[in-house]
Amino acid sequence: MARLMGIDYGGKRTGIAVTDRLQIIATGLCTVATNELMPFLENYCKEEEVECFVLGDPHNLDGSATHATPLVAAFKKKLKKKFPETPIELVDESFTSKMAMQTLIASGVKKMKRRNKALLDEVSATLILKSYMEQRENEQNIIK
Repeated sequence: MARLMGIDYGGKRTGIAVTDRLQIIATGLCTVATNELMPFLENYCKEEEVECFVLGDPHNLDGSATHATPLVAAFKKKLKKKFPETPIELVDESFTSKMAMQTLIASGVKKMKRRNKALLDEVSATLILKSYMEQRENEQNIIK
């Protein structure tokens, strides 16, 4: 089985998370400078098979676009052009940054380490991927 990859796309940094090959556990992989993201993805996909990209979709609570929505849409187009055979799923990323911070606090991560925005982006990508996995599991249970 191939991995799923979660992406928390940002203007400066992008958090990356992946599943294990059995698609049971979502784990933070790294944070990449956004200007180095495509080469990173190309190299990663040469080493590991990725079944689907799961991209965080930024919107306001009322459903309107945020300042990041056009950036994510442009990245999605680039991603689709580079990896035309790999599906791209969008997942609402509302509150992922707040949830990521709460996760770090609950995990006992010290205050100085929590200031590291790269760690926050990686955890956010993990939450986006986990959300997708839960949605997919719920859909499969409904079908049964």
